[in-house]
Amino acid sequence: MDSEKEIIQNFIYHRDRLIKSLEEGEMDKELFLFRNALLVEKLSMRPFNPVDSIEKGLYNYHYYNVLAKQYNNLGNSTNGRKQKFNFNKRDNYYCEKDKSLEAMLELRNYKNVKAYFIHLHSTRLKNYIFEVVFTDKEYAIFHSKNIKILNKLKKNRVFSESPQKSLIDTYVNKP
Repeated sequence: MDSEKEIIQNFIYHRDRLIKSLEEGEMDKELFLFRNALLVEKLSMRPFNPVDSIEKGLYNYHYYNVLAKQYNNLGNSTNGRKQKFNFNKRDNYYCEKDKSLEAMLELRNYKNVKAYFIHLHSTRLKNYIFEVVFTDKEYAIFHSKNIKILNKLKKNRVFSESPQKSLIDTYVNKP
């Protein structure tokens, strides 16, 4: 049986391959999200508790982000109580995703981190969504709108007040 470390390394390898395929135009955003969901399903892993490594936090962030996006899509395709249920689930998963990001930032003690608001096509989300980048780890780009995380980034002096183009701009600005 694979060790936990091997399983996480396998996840990171496949996650990175999906990101490279998206970057190289081999798939669009919709297919990318679908394949990410398949990856989580294939691994059949539950989230880690506690998050005691960046790799575990990265998995948890990915896991919850995939679920949040799935429930967002379900919410957009339903009405009434079912829609509200789906959006509540979405919000819960986004909250869990933010907890994973916060845990990773704490593990790193905010070192090798930069963060900033990103330029978005949506005026509603302007100065609302920010990007967090672990500068010493490939494909460690995270997004949040969590005020608590934002304040901690500012307190630790890793947040730039100047909005910037996202490192994955074509992904975040595609509907």
